[in-house]
Amino acid sequence: MSNEAKSGLQALLTPEESVVVLIDHQPFQFANLNSHEPTMVVNNVVALAKAAKVFDVPTILTSVLEERGGYLIKGLQDVFPEQKPINRTLINTWEDERVVDAVKATGRKKLIIAGLWTEICVAMPAIQAAGEGFEVFVVTDASGGASKEAHDMAVQRMVQAGVVPITWMAVASEWQRDWAREKTIPAMTEVQLQHGGATGVAFSWETQLLAAGRAGNDV
Repeated sequence: MSNEAKSGLQALLTPEESVVVLIDHQPFQFANLNSHEPTMVVNNVVALAKAAKVFDVPTILTSVLEERGGYLIKGLQDVFPEQKPINRTLINTWEDERVVDAVKATGRKKLIIAGLWTEICVAMPAIQAAGEGFEVFVVTDASGGASKEAHDMAVQRMVQAGVVPITWMAVASEWQRDWAREKTIPAMTEVQLQHGGATGVAFSWETQLLAAGRAGNDV
């Protein structure tokens, strides 16, 4: 279990300390995803990837047996078109030295993981990395399991090992932290509009009302 603090300001995420690993968002895994609506997981992992890009958070893509399980979903690969995913044979991503070396090369200790399936390809590396001194966060709504029970039990097991469950919007909000961080607001607003569900719709409506108000004042 990670010995890092689990409370206090230092327990929150910052872009400067974070590294993201996205695991096996491939057609074969989606075919037996039953804990969540698959399109929702697609939406959320793409949103997480876009947010990581906005905040310059190193993001490592990995797949398993892509010649059989398929390439990463297009929406995710399109966020990092220049990056070739690390294609593994090992089920446990953290046993692949290429992935571990890529994470360690960033020098960052707050490890954010999302993947398919939660009970296998997420739980294994999350638990192992937590035991090796990383602060591990699992983005539960950008992950999914073969059943709701499988996903839920995996999250419980990871929590017992010191892993922190979190959602993609919470990750992005902790990275943003301050609305005075104006540099990232336009790009994050676009991510919210595209992937934020009702929040994105409401923001779009608010923008429309503000624009109408300004137009009225000009008359």
